[in-house]
Amino acid sequence: MSLKAFGFSLFFACALFTMTGQVLSQVPLNPADIVILNGVVLQPHQTFVNAIAIKQQKILALGSDSEIQKYLGPNTQKINAKGHLIIPGLIDSHIHAIRAGLSFQHEVSWSGVTSIEQAIDRIQKAAMQKPAGTWIVIAGGWVPEQFENSILPTQEQLLQAAGNHPLYLQKLYSSVFVSPGGLETLGVAANAELLSRLTVAVDAKGKPTGWMSGSARTISDLFDFLPQPSSALQYESTKLFFKELNRFGITGVLDPGGYNFPLESYHSLWKLHKEKNLSIRIAYSLSAPKRDTELADFKEILQKIPKSDEFLQWNGIGENVTWGMYNNESPTITDQQKLQEVLEWAAKEKITVTLHWNNNESIPKLLEVIERVQEKYSIQELRWSIAHINNLDEMNLRRMKKNHLGWLVQNALYFQANGFADKYGREALKISPRLRQAINLQLPIGLGTDAHRVMGFNPFDAIEWFITGKGIDGKPGRESEQLLTTYEALQLYTKGSAQFLPDGSSRGELSVGKYADLAILSQNIFKIPTHRIHRTTAELTMVGGKTVFIAEDFFKK
Repeated sequence: MSLKAFGFSLFFACALFTMTGQVLSQVPLNPADIVILNGVVLQPHQTFVNAIAIKQQKILALGSDSEIQKYLGPNTQKINAKGHLIIPGLIDSHIHAIRAGLSFQHEVSWSGVTSIEQAIDRIQKAAMQKPAGTWIVIAGGWVPEQFENSILPTQEQLLQAAGNHPLYLQKLYSSVFVSPGGLETLGVAANAELLSRLTVAVDAKGKPTGWMSGSARTISDLFDFLPQPSSALQYESTKLFFKELNRFGITGVLDPGGYNFPLESYHSLWKLHKEKNLSIRIAYSLSAPKRDTELADFKEILQKIPKSDEFLQWNGIGENVTWGMYNNESPTITDQQKLQEVLEWAAKEKITVTLHWNNNESIPKLLEVIERVQEKYSIQELRWSIAHINNLDEMNLRRMKKNHLGWLVQNALYFQANGFADKYGREALKISPRLRQAINLQLPIGLGTDAHRVMGFNPFDAIEWFITGKGIDGKPGRESEQLLTTYEALQLYTKGSAQFLPDGSSRGELSVGKYADLAILSQNIFKIPTHRIHRTTAELTMVGGKTVFIAEDFFKK
């Protein structure tokens, strides 16, 4: 080779090396799968950054836009958050999501309704859409206080709106309206035992109004007489309900099981999981299916549940652990002994437990059972919790703390403030639930809704109430000492709820190494007037970096 040719070859090689180096230097060593820029990303201690890098379901990095742009690779998806607030995905610590899903698509909701006209309109629309003769069902999630002056539609208005459809209208777990002839259609008229537990309401002339009242168990038993959707319809309905939860920024739930909820009721959920169609992470508890055989039944059904993974996790037993200690404020010694037997087995086997309890007056009956269990077995690392107990006092809060119990708190008094005040007084309402004392005691707390038969499932209704204390009728309830800041409410609805999960250390906040479960919100709830928080929805929701919901016009804005 001539000297001239050699020189040209050397120049070409050097140029190629330089160009290649420049190209390589522009490709990050660890490119992200997704980068979200131009956001307001909530961080611990109410600090904020602008951007997130996501790789393989988890958060790779957080920082300024310029810092995170360094993770852009040739195949990285880039999302412009358009200045919106980005929060960790919400985790409802106590919601009957699996039960709600089975019938969500086939029920009418009065959530958000504030007038008789709106309520009637929803019934009329359902009547036009459903085949003649099929039931129109409104199964809870509303209270009279949401209507002006707490006045409900009349029997005549309800029946006229339903037309040629029988109507079932349930208020909480306390009363129900059924169209004339409806009990006969359902086969309830021949059930003397159930009828004996129902009290028929009559008007001033002694004529039945269509309303009947009964215990929670009675109303639940009556509901079970309604026609159930087919398995295929339950599957589609469950999928739709989970997507509706995604619309509110929910990425995870703890489902506590419940009364009258057998193992067969989980089949749609398990099918969604098997087909990789779950859009939320679900941790579920199993309740005792029958009275008197609870321990044997638990041992049997635990052999039939699917293997847990990051989307579907068996989270122990509850909320109906033994029938004698469920919705029973005056349990016998025998009832307590049966619960102790099951709880000792759970503690020995390292099984998580969540327990349903209604009031402070009777909770010592439950706590003394748990204390006896701990004479034999420690539950300190087992994430045991008690749900509800809106009037829990400081003495029993301390007793729960001593016994390694967490508290799952819902916005029941947003819906039922008047009933609570009638029973305990307005002064008690001002300090209930005692969240400030619980926080000061460092008691584990998770927030939620208890939807959907009792409360609605909109988490921002709950968050607004925890912040403002105002009931569904707009009237003040809780006083300032017990109110949470916006950050505290979000913290307890995310990281707080996560501590009751098997994989809680991987969820609940936006930090490096944790799951990329997040929501880009429609409004910045740190900046808007607090009375508007309930109007918040998600513009985009991600679970493990996968987009599970996008508002229709988000990318058009």
